[in-house]
Amino acid sequence: MIHRIVATVLFVRDLARCTTFYQDTLGLQMTYNDSVSVTFQLGDQYVLLLEISSAAQLIGVETSALKIEGGPRGLLAVGVEDVDAVYEAFKAKGVTFLRPPTNQPWGLRTAHFSDPEGNLWEINQSIESKPEN
Repeated sequence: MIHRIVATVLFVRDLARCTTFYQDTLGLQMTYNDSVSVTFQLGDQYVLLLEISSAAQLIGVETSALKIEGGPRGLLAVGVEDVDAVYEAFKAKGVTFLRPPTNQPWGLRTAHFSDPEGNLWEINQSIESKPEN
């Protein structure tokens, strides 16, 4: 049966632009790249950017079958030590947030942004672990 998620693959149209965002803006470590994909290490998992036509070829469908228009269908949530500090650091690098740091009733402080292709991200931390100002 399924044990754990080891990678998240995001289908993208503009691989170069997204690579720059993930490497330079988010600061993820690139571990592999070729003409149609880029792999980044994120803890013990991988985030892969895969050019849309190559994604279709990999799965064995026509490119038109992989509709990436129409809005996000998921969200990648990542833990950080200090949501407010990461929020300010990313804003300084030009990241536009959809929602600023907000305490949620389920015990997390979260903030949300999207990558250049519209893939949604959440940075979060436990409200209990929020540093005192």
